[in-house]
Amino acid sequence: MMTDRKTLGRRGPCFFLWVLCLLLTTGCAGVHQRTAEGLPPLVRVTPGEKTYPVFVDDMGFDGLEAALIESLAYYRRQPMSRTFTLGKDRYSLDTMMRSAVALLYVIQQTHDPEALSRFIQENYSVYRSTGHDGEGTVLFTGYYEAELSGHTEKTDRYRYPVLSRPDDLVTIDLSKFPGVKGAGKRHLIGRVSENQSVVPYYARQEVGDGTSLVDRAEPLAWVDDPVALFFLEIQGSGLITMENGEVLRVHYQTKNGHPYRSIGRYLIQKGALKKEEVTKQSICRWLEENPHRQQEVFNYNPSMVFFKTEVEGPIGCYNVSVTPKRSIATQKRLFPTCGIAFIQSEKPAETTPEEVLSWKPFGRFVMNQDTGGAIKGPGRVDLFTGHGPEAEMTAGHMKHSGTLYFLVLKSSVR
Repeated sequence: MMTDRKTLGRRGPCFFLWVLCLLLTTGCAGVHQRTAEGLPPLVRVTPGEKTYPVFVDDMGFDGLEAALIESLAYYRRQPMSRTFTLGKDRYSLDTMMRSAVALLYVIQQTHDPEALSRFIQENYSVYRSTGHDGEGTVLFTGYYEAELSGHTEKTDRYRYPVLSRPDDLVTIDLSKFPGVKGAGKRHLIGRVSENQSVVPYYARQEVGDGTSLVDRAEPLAWVDDPVALFFLEIQGSGLITMENGEVLRVHYQTKNGHPYRSIGRYLIQKGALKKEEVTKQSICRWLEENPHRQQEVFNYNPSMVFFKTEVEGPIGCYNVSVTPKRSIATQKRLFPTCGIAFIQSEKPAETTPEEVLSWKPFGRFVMNQDTGGAIKGPGRVDLFTGHGPEAEMTAGHMKHSGTLYFLVLKSSVR
């Protein structure tokens, strides 16, 4: 499939227009999708409404083509019977593919925001997230590809393991068991106990820094910084520079099945940090200044992540490469997988090596290509910022409100 992606990426504008013309036109059918609060996660908006956005891309489409191609690669792997839900409507795989191809073709032809806006108004249905308040307010945060130093063997300095999937961890698909009502696609993660019953897998507080699991989970590397390792689990992917200069790329493989809990919230509860000052950077600072309490804080989050190595990446949860500043993570099943989105929020304007001094509004086309344990509900979005100091700075400080839209071709477009 990597060959397919590379081949697709080399095609010219005429190819995309040809594909757009070949794909069959399909409509949408009504479907009811509700959040826990009873509101649909997406509602349709039309030109002229106050909530209809102005489609101006702050990056001039840089990186958008690559992100669109990754989504198309995902769609090519899906059965043609696959459907995607946007609010009260359901769209075919064919329509999702044509939506991506059409946008890809247009951004190759023009960089004129007004022309693009006209094209979207005439050819796309636009849906707005109802947000966490039912009024469209979405909290935007960021995540990045972590960078660590590592060693192939355990040493006095490198003594914290980056673990692969334990051989005693089992995954149970409840939907395959007859008589289990409401199981849907739910999965359970656990282990087989000594009395041959399935029990939850070990929580973080049961295994500490993870070294007790090395007899059943092969370490991919040993790193020297427990704080960086903890945040590697939160980010889900990272680059480990080994002692011999080799760069090892690791990526989320599975988890221990326990729910994610924010250590930032724990530090607020304990009075260690104030709510308004909590960032990734402030949490790291506090942990470095209080090494004797690190494991206590880590244990507040019972969830653990196990990794695998990747040649390319980083890879999102839908097995596509995520693109810096163009890929977002949302809760699965609320929004269309690998769909076209448009976001409005704030990004850093002035920074120092330690902090962001000011923020400014921006709008940007992105693709819905990932998910995360802390990303719940229609009012949460995580923007992938890439790797390196700037990416880490942006992701660590980003915590701003904004709006989220999804775009899909109208059924009348041929």
